[in-house]
Amino acid sequence: MSDIKQEVEKISSANSESFNRQDAAGIAALYADGGMHINPAGPRTDIEQFYQGVFKAGFDHQEVSVDDAWPLGADAALAIGQYRISGRNPSGTLPQRGGYWTATYVREGGKWKIRMQTAIPK
Repeated sequence: MSDIKQEVEKISSANSESFNRQDAAGIAALYADGGMHINPAGPRTDIEQFYQGVFKAGFDHQEVSVDDAWPLGADAALAIGQYRISGRNPSGTLPQRGGYWTATYVREGGKWKIRMQTAIPK
């Protein structure tokens, strides 16, 4: 089995690259079918639309770290890390948010995908 932390870091890097390009479809493509994002506002399965709203609110930069990852057999894994997003909203202020994330990954079509990700603000 390949090193799951390296696989998760690849997904996290692709996620940040898509975020920094404001590519909501690119982020959504990292999620498994029926994938879910959960934050204090509740669970979301409309991943692309959710991130379009994040970009519309002025956020355009993301930094992510992967603190640890654990395999759950050959086709599932868990990971935890930290995130920080920032940008400039329409009124010109610089919003910033950061916190911790957790995620469950599954192998779908031979590729690792996010099945469920939770973002918990600090």
